Amino acid sequence: MATGRTHRPATRSRGIPEATVARLPLYLRALTALSERSVPTVSSEELAAAAGVNSAKLRKDFSYLGSYGTRGVGYDVEYLVYQISRELGLTQDWPVVIVGIGNLGAALANYGGFASRGFRVAALIDADPALTGKAVAGIPVQHTDDLEKIIKDNGVSIGVIATPAGAAQQVCDRLVGAGVTSILNFAPTVLTVPDGVDVRKVDLSIELQILAFHEQRKAGEEAIADALPDGLPAAATTTESADKGPDGDVPAVMPA
Repeated sequence: MATGRTHRPATRSRGIPEATVARLPLYLRALTALSERSVPTVSSEELAAAAGVNSAKLRKDFSYLGSYGTRGVGYDVEYLVYQISRELGLTQDWPVVIVGIGNLGAALANYGGFASRGFRVAALIDADPALTGKAVAGIPVQHTDDLEKIIKDNGVSIGVIATPAGAAQQVCDRLVGAGVTSILNFAPTVLTVPDGVDVRKVDLSIELQILAFHEQRKAGEEAIADALPDGLPAAATTTESADKGPDGDVPAVMPA
């Protein structure tokens, strides 16, 4: 669901393409599920199916990690979990701040997946004085007046913005000014950041609109199919219509 832009070159310093990096979390999620089931090895075809990619692409991605598997055996699940976690930087603890503790921000604060994936919510920040001191997910909310000090004291380099759109750019500017170099943006707006700062945008409304497009298209195809005589495929009608002139007659001059 997540889309974003980066201000780094398309190929990272270690020679791993950004498209491959974007797929590594998918592999890690599938591998973690296998690990929890005590599955020792997995074939490229099985892992690719679990991650939703084709096996050739998976093997190419893993070649960037220096992992080629063993013919007839497959990939060692635990080793791949370690390898991908290390490549993604998940073998260390990443302190994260969430700015904007409305319904979405509070839900993110309560999300239990952060800790298990190498992230620690170091602070919750909001501009509403009524929220200051209130505990959300066991963490007291702090006021935005103290944002810079909070970032410095906790050594934060990753910030999550869950504010209304109108406040997002100002919050972003302050986070960057305080030393944050990676931002996950849930606000429905595009942020402007300097070179060297990565922004990933999550816009649920856009994802729903894309799904609506596909639903509308499927509904249109079903309506066409229902209107056709039994046994006549929609493709046949489309082809037949394309071969006729504006009045429905076959053109006098046919292409060679």
